Amino acid sequence: MPSLGTMGGGAQGGRLWVRWIAMGLLVACLAVAFVNLGRWQLDRLQQRRDNNGIVVAHENAPVVEWTTVFNHVLTDADQWQRVTVTGTFDPAHSFVVRYRSNAGATGWEIVTPLRASAGDVLVSRGFAARPADQDFPRVAPAPPSGEVTIVGYVRRNEQGGADAMTPAEGAMRLINSDAVASVIGYPLVNGYIGATTSTPAATDGLVPVHPPELTEGSHFSYALQWFAFAGIAAFGLVVLIRSDLRDRRRAAAESARAAAAAEKAQMSADAQ
Repeated sequence: MPSLGTMGGGAQGGRLWVRWIAMGLLVACLAVAFVNLGRWQLDRLQQRRDNNGIVVAHENAPVVEWTTVFNHVLTDADQWQRVTVTGTFDPAHSFVVRYRSNAGATGWEIVTPLRASAGDVLVSRGFAARPADQDFPRVAPAPPSGEVTIVGYVRRNEQGGADAMTPAEGAMRLINSDAVASVIGYPLVNGYIGATTSTPAATDGLVPVHPPELTEGSHFSYALQWFAFAGIAAFGLVVLIRSDLRDRRRAAAESARAAAAAEKAQMSADAQ
């Protein structure tokens, strides 16, 4: 049986080795990238599980005084704690927050600063679904007058472009207490409260914004897909090399048959 170096000729064998090495390097790079993407998806899954655990723990925890939480820059770990605050709304500064969603509906939220004895905090008074044939309101409904007690969820400031966070003509797209404070002329604590109940009860028809649905998303299936892509790339390299070897053996066999036939024809010609 011909050796690997002689099948198909030395030059062709050298070209195949270069091809295999190049393809191997490419596959190795792809496999590393696919595995890293799979691990990234698993990290995202763990983050989602951690966040879900925070939401569950905070929802089951007792309501606390708002000043015990709003004493630092809020993070995701602070979100969805339930707090209570008593104060009076600032009726001169209510804003419509456009393009919001809640429990599968789209619409708007209304935010208003609440002036309390321990400081001033921004409150999302609630959500209203947007009818299909109706534009966003240009003027926010007035808040309840007099002293109110709000129970609600702790929410961290939303981040984005200045045009989205800063109120303009009574409206904005993201809720950020720092941006609102720059417009109303007095400081607000970092973050805001998403109201769930109000005493006395509000009559503006707004409904509370619910915590996010506690699902794990598609991160695990995406991770499996990326790992599968890495395996497919490695398997494809093996198939390529086996195909090249099979083609070389076939070409060598055909060359041997052609040489034998030529030799036989030459012998016949010499005999004549």
